[in-house]
Amino acid sequence: MNAELAKRAVERVGNPNVLVNIVSRRVRQLNSGNGGFNRPLVDVPAGTGAADTALREILEDKIGYDLPEALPAVRPTPKKRKKN
Repeated sequence: MNAELAKRAVERVGNPNVLVNIVSRRVRQLNSGNGGFNRPLVDVPAGTGAADTALREILEDKIGYDLPEALPAVRPTPKKRKKN
């Protein structure tokens, strides 16, 4: 994986953990080989790896992601115990 592409992609996404998940999912799609989503969305030189292709797609805004809405943490209420 190209380190320069990875640095630029982290700046765009913001969270390196999210970037890893996006890239790994896209690499699986590119490697599965059934057409449709499995073709690169950007022009890449021959011999470029799937991870570099995924990073280029992120940098050129060809693929995106949605983060779920953060919910506030709620402390569970304790159950009442029966007294014997």
